[in-house]
Amino acid sequence: MEASALCALLEAGIRPDMLVGTSIGAMNAACLALNGLDGTGLAGLETAWRDAAAADLLPANYLWQTLRALVGRQGNGAQTRLRDFFVAHGLQPDLCFGDIPGVRLVLVAADLNTGRAALYGAYPEQIVLEGALASAAVPRWIPPLHFGDRVLMDGGVVSNLPIEPALDQGATDIIALDVFDPRAQAANAPGLAPFFVKFLSTVQQRETDMELALAAARGVPVRRIALRPVVHVPIWDFSRTEELMRTGYEIASAAIAEWPAAAETTQRRWWTRSDWLVRPVSRLNRWRKAA
Repeated sequence: MEASALCALLEAGIRPDMLVGTSIGAMNAACLALNGLDGTGLAGLETAWRDAAAADLLPANYLWQTLRALVGRQGNGAQTRLRDFFVAHGLQPDLCFGDIPGVRLVLVAADLNTGRAALYGAYPEQIVLEGALASAAVPRWIPPLHFGDRVLMDGGVVSNLPIEPALDQGATDIIALDVFDPRAQAANAPGLAPFFVKFLSTVQQRETDMELALAAARGVPVRRIALRPVVHVPIWDFSRTEELMRTGYEIASAAIAEWPAAAETTQRRWWTRSDWLVRPVSRLNRWRKAA
C-alpha cells in the first residue's frame, strides 16, 4: 500500500528533502533513496519486494521463530538472508549515508541498552547497511543485532511512526504514511500470542499519539495518511498485493486532493515511514489505471 501511496504523492508533484524510515519502512526508504524518487525508483522498489516475497524474508510461522529465539535456538539464518537481500539491492557494505545523492535518508532503530532511538543517517559517515539491518530487525522474526556496545532492533519499538526522529533532524513539514492497523488481533481473542499483539499495538498507538502531540507543540504540521485495507492483511501475506496497491493509491489520492495547493507548494516536505507491509509492487500501471 505504501509504494502505491508514494506513487500518488510523486504524481502530485510532491518531492521530499528527507526520507525517514523505521522497521520494514526503513527497507523501502533505503531502496527509494538509492534508486531515485521517480519511476525508476518505484521500479526498483517493485523488484525488491518481488524478490523479498520469493526469499521468504518474513516466514508465516513467526510464532515458531519466536519460540526458537526465546530458548536460544535461533540461528543467524534470517539475519543472513536479510543482509544478502540488502546487498543484492544496492546496500553495499561500504555505502555511507553521505554517498546517497538527491535526498537525505534517516533510518530509525531501537537501542535496547539505552531505551532510545538510534538514528542512522544523522552523520554522513554512518553505514547504510548497518542502519537498515538494525531498523528492520523485526521482532518475532529477527533477533536483536549487536553492534559494538549497542543492542539494536526494530525501530518501531521506540518510534513506530517516526515523527519525533524527523523533528529531531530538522523537519518543518511532515507527510506520514501510517500503516498501523489496530485490527491485527480481535479484541477478545484468548491466548499468549493475541495478548502479545494487543500489547504491542497499545504501545505503538501511544507512541504515535505522543509524537503527533510533540509535532503540534512545536508548530510542525503533520499530514498523516492512514493506509488501511478493508480487511486486515498480515504483513507476510502476499496473496492480495494487487488489491492492496489499488487501495493504497486510492486512499493517498483522496487525501492529497483535500490538501490545499498540494502540487504547487514550494515548502519543504519530510516523509516518514511506519511499518511498511512487505509486498511486491507488481504491474504498477495496471493497478494505477484500475484505480
